Amino acid sequence: MKIAIIGAGNMGSAIARGLAKGTLVQPEDITVSNPSQGKLDALQTDIPGLNTTPSNVKAAGDADLIILAVKPWVVDDVLLELPLKDGQTLASVVAGRDIQSLVNTLSVKDARNHVPNLTFFRIVPNTAAAIGQSMTLVSSLAANPKQQQLMLDLLAPLGPTMLMPESQLAAATALASCGTAYVMKYIQAATQAGIELGLKAQDARWMATQCVMGAAALLQDNPDAHPATEIEKVCTPGGYTIRGINELEHSGFTSAVIKAIKASV
Repeated sequence: MKIAIIGAGNMGSAIARGLAKGTLVQPEDITVSNPSQGKLDALQTDIPGLNTTPSNVKAAGDADLIILAVKPWVVDDVLLELPLKDGQTLASVVAGRDIQSLVNTLSVKDARNHVPNLTFFRIVPNTAAAIGQSMTLVSSLAANPKQQQLMLDLLAPLGPTMLMPESQLAAATALASCGTAYVMKYIQAATQAGIELGLKAQDARWMATQCVMGAAALLQDNPDAHPATEIEKVCTPGGYTIRGINELEHSGFTSAVIKAIKASV
């Protein structure tokens, strides 16, 4: 399978590194295009054998799978220049662009509004893809179950993957992608509290980070676990934790999180 990644920004580079770590394709089967040579050089240093080019057209020419990883404001121009053909798969990680909008853009390439017979995917990773810990969401159009599973397997080196209808993707993105920032905000706030209480900044950040990781692991390792149950385990009668939990609720913590996620849709 020949893969072209259009764009070598944070997400395009993370995907390239993830694919190269997997077993389904070799670095020699991956071509990354980008106008900035510096980013391409960095990728080639990290991934010996990887192909790079400043030409999007050259990268996409003989690719079986084309992954669009460009900024939203240039995606239409990029799409219109690509030599797409029947049988190729087009996967987009472009933020805020649904599959139908890409089809609509492609339709203007031909006076008869003919769009090549493509299989479409929309992929939403998060920034943890760079270290193989992304929760990556996948939606598709005109993909059969075998193609869907192949895409999930290809993306597995980036972290856990989940297939879902595109109609649910906005809500899922708020949780799985935007949610990264909300968790970071908690860690930042907890670190600030630790510093105020006399801890060194680095120590406070490490404690808060490990606490978040440990809490997540408790839920991941036990499918039957529930946050409320785990909270009960550490809230002893008259103890410190229940005081903190009640203060969070008095301050509207739960409501603030719900509002933040809903605002991100």
